[in-house]
Amino acid sequence: MLTGPQVILALKVAVLAVTVLLLFSLAAVLRGHYRLHGRINIVFFVLTVGALVGLEVITRLIDPNVFSYIEEDPAAKRALSIHLCFSLPAAAVMPAMLYTGFTHRRKLHLMLAAVFGVLWTGTFVTGIFYLR
Repeated sequence: MLTGPQVILALKVAVLAVTVLLLFSLAAVLRGHYRLHGRINIVFFVLTVGALVGLEVITRLIDPNVFSYIEEDPAAKRALSIHLCFSLPAAAVMPAMLYTGFTHRRKLHLMLAAVFGVLWTGTFVTGIFYLR
């Protein structure tokens, strides 16, 4: 049986792994390897969406009470709320960024990338260091 802290730990590992991919993607684009940048971003997107779907399956179908311990801990509940303020908008921006990148809408893509960078930084910091 999965526990909430085990699910959180798995999600921390996933966030760390896709963040490494994101850094490789940024390195690729800085070196002018735009095609590699796009391919890495596809993997980033698929893995991130896969983690979100997996989380939904766990919390909606497998064990809806897996995170009930958070309701009893005000600090944990606040940390989760702050984390969701970053992670949900980041998840919403990802498809638009992917689309603008593939359709070569550079200006809009770069604006979305800046927004996503802030949101992902918040997702990373709150997810890795504050959730438990």
